[in-house]
Amino acid sequence: MKSILIANRGEIAVRVARTCREMGVKTIAVYSDVDKNSLHVREADHMVALGGETPAESYLDQEKIIRAAKASGAEAIHPGYGFLSENAGFADKVEKSGLIWVGPPASAINAMGSKTEARALMIGANVPVVPGTKGAVKDANEAIEFARSAGFPVLLKAAAGGGGKGMRVVRNEGDLANALAAAQREAKSAFGDDAVYVEKYLEEPKHIEVQIFADKHGNAVYFGERECSMQRRHQKIIEEAPSSAVSPELRAKIGATAVMAAKACGYVNAGTCEFLLDKNGDFYFLEMNTRLQVEHPVTEMVTGLDLVRLQIEVARGKKLPMTQEQIQLRGHAVEVRIYAEEVMGGFLPSTGKLSLWRPSSGPGLREDTGMYEGAEISRFYDPMISKLVAYGETREAATDRMVRALREYRIAGVMTNIGFCRFVLDREEFRSGNFDTGTVERILLPAYREYIEQGEVVPTWLPGVIAAANKVFRTEINLAKSAKGSQQSAWKTAGRRAAMSNHRG
Repeated sequence: MKSILIANRGEIAVRVARTCREMGVKTIAVYSDVDKNSLHVREADHMVALGGETPAESYLDQEKIIRAAKASGAEAIHPGYGFLSENAGFADKVEKSGLIWVGPPASAINAMGSKTEARALMIGANVPVVPGTKGAVKDANEAIEFARSAGFPVLLKAAAGGGGKGMRVVRNEGDLANALAAAQREAKSAFGDDAVYVEKYLEEPKHIEVQIFADKHGNAVYFGERECSMQRRHQKIIEEAPSSAVSPELRAKIGATAVMAAKACGYVNAGTCEFLLDKNGDFYFLEMNTRLQVEHPVTEMVTGLDLVRLQIEVARGKKLPMTQEQIQLRGHAVEVRIYAEEVMGGFLPSTGKLSLWRPSSGPGLREDTGMYEGAEISRFYDPMISKLVAYGETREAATDRMVRALREYRIAGVMTNIGFCRFVLDREEFRSGNFDTGTVERILLPAYREYIEQGEVVPTWLPGVIAAANKVFRTEINLAKSAKGSQQSAWKTAGRRAAMSNHRG
């Protein structure tokens, strides 16, 4: 395998390309019209235009991507995450076209792609699951029947999807029928399938996920766990490894269960088993992501492993180079997803150009990004700017380093969630580790809104705005001099532009 087409964009495409470069593997980037100047295109050895602006016209067009791979001489396709990474049909097409698929077999993707089928498979393998219906419910009466037996609250979940789409918490019988109809509509819109099942809703659980890896020779291992409970509407905000709530004994138990789940579906390559951990220390299988996770860097930081390199080696047919006993976790890592979004406006995306961008640096920091100063945050794609990861010998040291890094981050042109993430990291709820999947929306968001309204925090965009204003001022002065204009006129123009930048955050 000497060349790989990366069927993705942004930071994950850049991240895969870097490992390929270290391995001496040629990389081929694909891009939409919107992404023609993107960093992932610049970082690749070869690039192929897919055309179009939307994902459907480009990164989701299976035939275009396979043609691009053939035309560029690629021997394999790495899907990254999102887009086609968990599409069993695409994985099958890739292999049937004579290309190597850097991921799990289509059969495993199929088995774990439907939550109801995955639940049935896990029950058969004696993996603990949250009590729920055997499959999608036919109507509200069937959902009510289960809810009465299990007790409220219950959780409605789309069988074919994730990311919080088609999901509703129902706390009483009177709300169930309407909630089911709404969940089915959302599931149909998001995944093309309105199948929804019901399970018992666990109050205030932790979200723990286990990174597993399996090769084609029957070997499977786990690389510890990640804590992903800091989330809103089922979207993760801050992740860390390891979890402060998981003891060595629980780690061994939940890790072995994840490996058992992987073997039950004939899994190969990288995958993640997600679990809910209740207040009693009992854990339940939630779902399996048949791809590399967005938050995989924290696992790499505490294990010292390159998971993308392992993906490629396993796809080449090699055995895993380590046993379970050889895998050790060292230190602690915290990851913050930096998004272009308006936190106070309901986390809506903030589009625009990064007129100023100065990421943090220093010991123990890692930044995975597909951005650069002057890059455009488009309305067509996810508004994530970067993933910032801080490492330390202890959880406290890693958290302190992350807070320092966020304080130094300079960005202008779009609004971001940096201030909110700093706020969360400094709160006792996070520092103590005593939080759950509902802590952000139940406690931290209301507290942050009050904090902002009281004017007790300096907006995180202010240093970036000042730097941008100075930059504009210097440019205008030079232009004014060359045109024999007045410096006063240049300052007025710079002031107006700085005010606009300030307004945008």
